[in-house]
Amino acid sequence: MATSIRNTIIIDRPIAEVFDYVSTPGNWPRWHPSSLAVSGATDHSLEVGEEVTEEYLVAGRQGQVVWTVTEREAPRRWVIEGRIVGRGAGGNVAYTLSPHDGDTRFEREFRYPTPGLWFTLLNALLFRRRIAAESAEAVRRLKRVLEEEH
Repeated sequence: MATSIRNTIIIDRPIAEVFDYVSTPGNWPRWHPSSLAVSGATDHSLEVGEEVTEEYLVAGRQGQVVWTVTEREAPRRWVIEGRIVGRGAGGNVAYTLSPHDGDTRFEREFRYPTPGLWFTLLNALLFRRRIAAESAEAVRRLKRVLEEEH
C-alpha cells in the first residue's frame, strides 16, 4: 500500500527554467522546507541514473535519503526514487510540467509506502497531514523563489 500526495501550482516562468531549477538538487534547500542539505551531484539538472544524497526533516523525522533519477523527459517530467539510508524504505517524487498560458503548470507528486498496520495508522493520524502541509508549503516557496528572483 502507498500514500500519494500531489500539489499543483502555476509559476510565472518558462517551463525549461522551472524544469532546470527543480531538477538541480542544490536548489532544493532553498524552496523545500524538508530539505536540509544535499551532497553529491548537486550543481546541475540530473540525468537518468545520477544520484544525490539529501538530509531531510519530514513530519518531524530526520534522516538521509539517496535519490536516483529514474525518468527524465525534459522539460516535462522528472522522477526520482529514494532509499532511506539505514532503512532501505523510501518513496518517489515525480515532477510534471506543462505550459499554461505562457506560464508553467508544475505538479509535484510524492509517493511513499505505508507498510504494516502500525505505520498505516500513524500515517492516517499524523504523518500524512504533516507531509501534505510540508509539500504544499514547498510548492508555494518554489513559486515565490522563481518569480521573485527572476
